[in-house]
Amino acid sequence: MHTEAIDPPGITWLRVSPKYVTVRLVGWAVATVVVVALLCVPLVLTLGGWWTAYPLWLAVALPAAMLVLSLWRLVLIPRQVRAIGYAEREDDLLIRRGIFFQRTLVVPYGRMQYVDIGVGPVERGLGLCTLKLHTASAGTNAEIPGLPAAEGARLREQLSARGEARLAGL
Repeated sequence: MHTEAIDPPGITWLRVSPKYVTVRLVGWAVATVVVVALLCVPLVLTLGGWWTAYPLWLAVALPAAMLVLSLWRLVLIPRQVRAIGYAEREDDLLIRRGIFFQRTLVVPYGRMQYVDIGVGPVERGLGLCTLKLHTASAGTNAEIPGLPAAEGARLREQLSARGEARLAGL
């Protein structure tokens, strides 16, 4: 179901690279291993007899619940990546994301202060980057993750040029 507020008419959304799923999966795996390992400490201490006051059912339930929640996140990752999109219009850039809680962010070119590209180790290995737009508002979280490196460089140059042109008119 598309709403006009989230999907304005006449907009063709450009999607991020499907390889970005791999980046998100690596982050998911690292976070899941760390959190489940930490939640298993009471279980190990209880089974080893060092912590007898801790209920065994709770020592089992906490890591199990976290594992179930992590598996649910695993199922959502490909859909979340497919939901990320961006569209260049004449006066602004639209950034769309979200499955359950959808969000469309509009960044006017004249409000952009600078455009930043970041690359993590997994992104670098896959030839991807994350484009971040910085505006006068500190609360703006305008970023497009999972862009192919060439598209990120092109977008950075184009957005910078459009921002400069809009600022020159002020």
